[in-house]
Amino acid sequence: MNRYPLWKYVTVAIALVLGFIYTLPNFFGESPAVQVSSAKATLKVDQKTEARVAETLKAAGVAHDGILLDFNGVKTRFKDTDTQLKAKDILEKTFNPDASDPQYVVALNLLSASPGWLTSLHALPMYLGLDLRGGVHFLLQVDMKGALTKRLDSTSADIRTVLRDKSLRHGGVNREGDRIVIRFRDVETRDKARYAIADSQPDLQVVDAGDASEPRLVATLKPQAQQKIGEFALKQNITTLHNRINELGVAEPVIQQQGQDRIVVQLPGVQDTAKAKDILGRTATLEIRMVDDTPGALDAALAGNPPFGTELYNERGGQPLLVKKQVVLTGDRLNDAQPGFDNQTQEPAVHLNLDSAGARIFKDVTRENVGKRMAILLIEKGKGEVITAPVIRTEIGGGRVQISGRMTTAEANDTALLLRAGSLAAPMDIVEERTIGPSLGAENIKKGFHSTMWGFAAIAVFMILYYQMFGVVSVLALASNLLFLVALLSLLQATLTLPGIAAIALTLGMAIDANVLINERVREELRAGMPPQAAISEGYERAFGTILDSNITTLIAGLALLIFGSGPVRGFAVVHCLGILTSIFSSVVVSRALINLIYGRQKKLAKVAIGQVWKPGVAAGAKN
Repeated sequence: MNRYPLWKYVTVAIALVLGFIYTLPNFFGESPAVQVSSAKATLKVDQKTEARVAETLKAAGVAHDGILLDFNGVKTRFKDTDTQLKAKDILEKTFNPDASDPQYVVALNLLSASPGWLTSLHALPMYLGLDLRGGVHFLLQVDMKGALTKRLDSTSADIRTVLRDKSLRHGGVNREGDRIVIRFRDVETRDKARYAIADSQPDLQVVDAGDASEPRLVATLKPQAQQKIGEFALKQNITTLHNRINELGVAEPVIQQQGQDRIVVQLPGVQDTAKAKDILGRTATLEIRMVDDTPGALDAALAGNPPFGTELYNERGGQPLLVKKQVVLTGDRLNDAQPGFDNQTQEPAVHLNLDSAGARIFKDVTRENVGKRMAILLIEKGKGEVITAPVIRTEIGGGRVQISGRMTTAEANDTALLLRAGSLAAPMDIVEERTIGPSLGAENIKKGFHSTMWGFAAIAVFMILYYQMFGVVSVLALASNLLFLVALLSLLQATLTLPGIAAIALTLGMAIDANVLINERVREELRAGMPPQAAISEGYERAFGTILDSNITTLIAGLALLIFGSGPVRGFAVVHCLGILTSIFSSVVVSRALINLIYGRQKKLAKVAIGQVWKPGVAAGAKN
């Protein structure tokens, strides 16, 4: 009656083994490491960089426990922090001989100390949040007014171009606060200009002002346009920050929007606040310039005598490139950049979308320079890097530009990201800054671990004393629930925070509640005179509906926290929702499998060890 088919026992056994394997990495801790990543847009970290790191450490006689190449850079593991610091100094001198112009970012890091066989199974430990690992916390205020001012300035230039193209004479186009004022000499010209501006600038709301002697137009951004500009500025700043923080090698940084104009940045494991602030506060701009292909000019520049009005750069692959100083177009005119493919050759390409003024400028430049090369540069801290330098094949109009030629899919993605997020869309100020030391994080872990351990122990003692053998089974099911939950969090590479530990402790209490329902239901069936085997079967079957209903209602509340919450609330909700799913499996399936193994093969079962059972007509002190 109480026997599972073989496949159910095998399923439970496999689940327990997998849970153990994916929980195991959390007990090995972390090893000190040094990460070498690129500090230049045109510099790639590859297997050659990995080999160079190995040779440098070998020549210096510094022992290491392994070198790993991933998308963040080359990471080298060491036995202790002293060796880690020594290796960092050696690698810093080797990879950045000129400290004023670093080519690579050499940063301290922490890697999982799990054995290689676990890592090969993708069994990795959970990430620890800022409150458990220590690190830095920044709250950044995005200057939305600055983003609008920047847009109004570029729009003013666009309006001048439109009026010039339409041969409409005006008395000046000036930005006055959050509006643009255009002066005219007569009403007729003003009326024509209003229609021309409305057609070319749909985001502007244009109204008449002044009298017949001084006719004017006043243009302001529509509310929808202002909201769109603010949202774009915030998203671009977040993308830019993600791109920059990769240089620090931070595992699972938290970069998210807070409110309408603020960004929260949390960097677990980072203790160098000054370096973090330097990277976050960078200002980079995009520039498009023409390449000087004059015969002999490049040789003269390489010899130390560049022609007047030119600068020498290196393009991707290290090839020297002579670029004119005159800026044709800046990144302010770029609306979007996305990776894609060339429609004719099917080669990887980058598709750009320019604003109206940028489209006109680009059309004129490409018409006059067909067959010549055009360089796209990223200027940062007064120094420029050539991202790409394509050849102009034909005149390009309409504001849609395609860059292609000798690019891989990964390079097209990188180039699009750099063009799209090479600079901040709006200035930002640090309004809050906190540093959490690793000792405080370790103390938080200790307290959280102890609270969970003592809570588990108290529940185990109560269940065993009150329900005897069924209590032992309930405790084993509860332990398997904790095993499944930690394994799932590790498998999903979730970030564990203090609220997450609180959710684990809450899950234990909720999970044992299901076993209490099952045990009490079995007791009720025994009181009614039902044989033990039938009581066990009916107890599990009838309790399952109640367990499912109660967990579904709790899951709905958890999903609401997950959808509408943010920050620590979402961290709590993730662990809470996963804990509900694992508790249903462990309290019903795992505990039933154990009970079946203990009692299921006994055909003539006389009694079960489930604690005191009161029966009608029996003395109060009697036991079953």
